[in-house]
Amino acid sequence: MEEFIVARNPDKTSSLPFLVHLPIDGGLWLKARDSWPRTARVYCHPADDVDIDRLEIVERVGVLACVRRGVAIDLVLERGVNRRSQFVTTTARGRRMVLWQTQKVATSARPGVRIPSAAPSPLAVIFIDTRERYGYTFAGHAVRVERRALSAGDYAVAMGDSYAVIERKRLDDFASSLSNAQLGYTMAELALLPAAAVVVEGTYSKLLRLPHAPTGYLADLAARLQVRYPTVPIVYVESRKLGQEWSYRFFKAALAREESPELELRPEPRSTEPPKPRRRRTPKRGTATDATPSG
Repeated sequence: MEEFIVARNPDKTSSLPFLVHLPIDGGLWLKARDSWPRTARVYCHPADDVDIDRLEIVERVGVLACVRRGVAIDLVLERGVNRRSQFVTTTARGRRMVLWQTQKVATSARPGVRIPSAAPSPLAVIFIDTRERYGYTFAGHAVRVERRALSAGDYAVAMGDSYAVIERKRLDDFASSLSNAQLGYTMAELALLPAAAVVVEGTYSKLLRLPHAPTGYLADLAARLQVRYPTVPIVYVESRKLGQEWSYRFFKAALAREESPELELRPEPRSTEPPKPRRRRTPKRGTATDATPSG
């Protein structure tokens, strides 16, 4: 099993006394201010090549998951307490930094404030499939709408060489596509895209009460598809207006994540230029440094 490792930093001159190892990208080492974010976020910095055989190991724990998600790495350990944490990049005073946090310390540090994880969305145009009748207009949002023949879904935004896509269904259409198995083929295609969702204009409670279908039958079919294609969420909204609003925010979030830089934990190359001499400040006249010693 892959391991999460905490060791003491052999560099006694460093202000970061610990080293932590993440089993991702072939193994990543970070210098850290503490061995775990118990009461506050822990500042981290990329470490140079580390010889593990020469380290004083503090603890080694099995890892259940270590997954990169945009500007964050989610870590889940195989133990009862202190299991979940996250390494997040942010910018402070013009430079990027890595902060190690848990849900508890992120909430208690500054309630209601989170580390920004994405740049403002560059959402400018949303494509609507030419076969979509009475489609969303996204009125009230600063976005242009264009009609285009889409190979999948009813609405899409460009994401590099691919698309983020939404399949819109009225409740009766959703029920019909569940019954005839059409929705399964649609979700299989949506699952190949970097971001996709199915928006159902109708509540889940109404799906359970639809006539001409055994109680729970359609809900069971929807649940099976959701388990089969977990990357394509099925979202139930109360009205067309809310479906449009949810779709806009989904596209906005998808593009913001696409524009965010990946979390880079490799140490930066050291500069070969000599450090610039520090300018010495001249004390002002009349200060204590100008006084003549007594005696």
